[in-house]
Amino acid sequence: MNTQATNNMENDTSLQAAEIATQNDLFRKALIDPTAALEMHSKDIQGQVFVTPSVSGEGVEFQTAALKAVATDDQFDEGNDPYGDHTFGTVIVSGQKLFWKIDLYDADYKYGSDRPFDPAVTRRVLTIMCPSEY
Repeated sequence: MNTQATNNMENDTSLQAAEIATQNDLFRKALIDPTAALEMHSKDIQGQVFVTPSVSGEGVEFQTAALKAVATDDQFDEGNDPYGDHTFGTVIVSGQKLFWKIDLYDADYKYGSDRPFDPAVTRRVLTIMCPSEY
């Protein structure tokens, strides 16, 4: 990101939300799409994916279906994405409702990122869970 773009981004929360949404979408798509994974790597978007015990307990096929559902989720509106950053969603897998959430941490995964729009200093943690675990 060039200096002018960074300065504009730091002063405009709607630009930040749009950039975070783009990065979050790419991070999720990379779960199942090798092309997206390469693009994510080239933009230095890094992160980890976790499933909760309830999701894990459903077995490998269910987890695979959950990853695919999260990767392809594109149902965002003001009601479920009020900030426009695509950090939360709901999917249905085998008739079961699941939540997914992306949290944005610093490079050490210790604190929230001070610059969540900047992949050089931000790490994503995607968690897939049952609503009862939220």
